[in-house]
Amino acid sequence: MASTATANWDESALVEAAQRGNLDAFNELILHYQAQVYNLAYSMLRDPAAADDATQEAFISAYRGLDKFRGGSFKSWILRIVSNACYDEFRRRKRRPAVSWDDFGDLEEEANPHLIDEGPRPEEKMQQEELAALLERTIARLPQGQQQVLILVDRLGCSYEEAAETLGIKLGTVKSRLARARGKLRKLLQAEGGELLPPRYRLKDSP
Repeated sequence: MASTATANWDESALVEAAQRGNLDAFNELILHYQAQVYNLAYSMLRDPAAADDATQEAFISAYRGLDKFRGGSFKSWILRIVSNACYDEFRRRKRRPAVSWDDFGDLEEEANPHLIDEGPRPEEKMQQEELAALLERTIARLPQGQQQVLILVDRLGCSYEEAAETLGIKLGTVKSRLARARGKLRKLLQAEGGELLPPRYRLKDSP
């Protein structure tokens, strides 16, 4: 059933139906993107309750502003709305310096370990916790613009074009920020605790 639903997915048709007042079509769009919207909000706010609030606010704003959507990527549009909702939250409270990356489970090329039923051994769990804490400290040191691009592309799987549209910046800016973010992240992680890192995050010796 899931494969059929994916095969029949027609975002443009759903958007058009939603703009005509079809609530079911809008709900289908929300169900399709709600995980990515929440993950972006959580990555920015580092607080589950605040991320829930920002996500709900974004969906309400999207529904009220459907007539302003002029085509393109609905995904980028809704991600930009939740990003703006997070900025509104930043203005309402002082942003804490700590960065949470508790669910940064896709460092390896293999499947996300958090989706595997069998739990890790105690020593593996401790290592994962140490890596999560290391990421927390390290990502907090990246400039905000680099954090955003890193989250969108590497965490949420957005294309460069979607990230550019979401953040309202040029494609070249996305690429340069991402390159700098990845490079700085690797260096900082290596300096903090390279032995904890998966191979692709370890610095290679210069030739």
